Formats: sequence, structure tokens, C-alpha cells
Amino acid sequence: MEAVFIAAALVFVAELGDKSQLMAMTFATRFRARTVILGMGIACAIINLASALVGEALGSFIPEHVLQIVAGVVFLVFAAITAWSLRGSEDEEEIAVVPHSRRALITVGLAFTLAELGDKTMFATMTLATQYSWVWVWIGSTAGMLLSIILAVLLGKQILKVLPVRAVHAVAAVLFAALGIWLLLG
Repeated sequence: MEAVFIAAALVFVAELGDKSQLMAMTFATRFRARTVILGMGIACAIINLASALVGEALGSFIPEHVLQIVAGVVFLVFAAITAWSLRGSEDEEEIAVVPHSRRALITVGLAFTLAELGDKTMFATMTLATQYSWVWVWIGSTAGMLLSIILAVLLGKQILKVLPVRAVHAVAAVLFAALGIWLLLG
């Protein structure tokens, strides 16, 4: 159980203010909360399972700099897509929440998976799995990440009550770009 608590606390704290929360907030402007939480939850369970198994099997043989470059490029693509969505009429758009669907669930899950490749929590999970049982590390890291996602979705819905959707998307585009550049330079 020690591994569960260590992994959950480590991942939760690492995810606070991280791109996962930014993505959850952004997706919450387009999709229903349950779609975002379910899509990201399934993806984080799969990512953390893979990370724990890789950590168990390979330890630290994965070249971190390669994954960091891929993640940086992915964030620049997210920034471009988000900025592109701001084009169009200058009128304030209504919050158009897409109903829960399989397509929305897959979109959220795949985008989250791509964004999490090479993330620090992925490496933290791998590292913990070299020291503790992969099962407990997987459970703890998934719980910590899921808690941060739920927090972000709830916060994202509250932010939309005071800020226009276009402003949220503009800030998201800037943050995605900054994160992409930081990863490429770091």
C-alpha cells in the first residue's frame, strides 16, 4: 500500500497545473464532463499501466530526450490547432457542449495519450515501478492522475462562468505553445 500512496501523491502533485489539467479544462469547454473524465481516465489507466510495466522491465533505458522532443512537437501542434479554432467571426461564441459519444470519447482519450507520452509523470511511474510492485504503482499513479483530471474539469466548468470561451482557448493556445517550446529547449 505504500507504493499506492507514494505514486498517487507524487503524480497528483506533479499534475497540478500541468498540461493534463490544461487539456482537461480545454476539453471541458467542448465536451461533457463525464466524456472528458471517462476518456482521460481510460487513457491514463492505459498509459500508467504501460509506464509501470516498462519501468518494471526496462528501468531507465528509454532515452528521455527523444520522448521530450516528441512531446514538444505535439504541444506545438495542439497550440496551432487551438489557435486555428479561434479564427472566424469576432462574435462571442456560445459554449457548444458536444453530447457524449464514442467519437468524443476517442478524441479525448487519444489526444490525452499523445500529450502524455514522455511526460514527467510517465517517467516517475516507470522509476517507482523499478522499486515497488508495478501493480501498486499503476493503481496509485492512475488514482493521482484521475484526481487531478477531475479537479481540472470541475475548475474548467467554473472558469467558463466568468471568462468567454474564446479567451480560454486563446490562453490554452499560448500555454500549449509555451510548453512545446519549453520541452524542445529543455
